[in-house]
Amino acid sequence: MQAFLRMLGGAGGITPAEANAKLNSDNPPFLLDVREQSEFRMMHITQAKLIPLSELGRRMGELPKDREIVCVCQSGSRSGAATRQLSQAGYTVLNLNGGMMAWQMAGLPVKRTK
Repeated sequence: MQAFLRMLGGAGGITPAEANAKLNSDNPPFLLDVREQSEFRMMHITQAKLIPLSELGRRMGELPKDREIVCVCQSGSRSGAATRQLSQAGYTVLNLNGGMMAWQMAGLPVKRTK
């Protein structure tokens, strides 16, 4: 399973279990979902804020500089690109390895809208 997650999200990221533990800690990271609005509406992690990858460059000002950011997408690919972009801009950021696919496979909670 770990090899599968690394393949989807790359090394240096965070597993769904690790992300969930951080989100439920006293000092949770900012959770950034970089999918498109239609994907987010269907299902997302409750704490996530949506900024599609295509808008990230012009909306970075909405992100906290003083807090760790965890990026998520469907598989870990777009969030990997967002992670690199934010890291280069000086943010402390991790990629959710395997994205929402891995989050769901781990049986972690999601918010669904109709």
